Amino acid sequence: MANDYKLGVGDQIQILVYDEADLTIETTINDNGQINFPFLGNILVVGKTPQQVQRLIGNGLKGDYLLHPVINVSVISYRPFYIHGEVKRPGAYPYQPGLNIDQAIALAGGLTDRASEKKITIKSELQGQIENQAGKLSSAISPGDTVIINQSFF
Repeated sequence: MANDYKLGVGDQIQILVYDEADLTIETTINDNGQINFPFLGNILVVGKTPQQVQRLIGNGLKGDYLLHPVINVSVISYRPFYIHGEVKRPGAYPYQPGLNIDQAIALAGGLTDRASEKKITIKSELQGQIENQAGKLSSAISPGDTVIINQSFF
């Protein structure tokens, strides 16, 4: 994903502190949008990019704990996306970078006989607000999105 990916609840991340194996962790962002990091405690990371979290942890460790900490934050697994409506197997599915609606439909077992390929809604949460937008089969989806495939009225 692009460098502007914002972390969200349910993302699993790895925080690697070079030459400090005790400070290297894998963790899942909790429902409060936080992670618990050694020496620093709970850190709010939801809505931040991995690079912003790197700086935040680096600044927290610098001085008191380490002279020149080198931190790398990477996403191990993204939070799921959801698809429901006129698909054969609605539910939550693991997100993979570059996923579009057509691929999401394939993961959900395909469309039902009553499905519309034109009446598609994508619900996304942006800065705490739910945003609905019309989608096409080629529309990209993001982790945490909900894709709704509506009925076609013949």
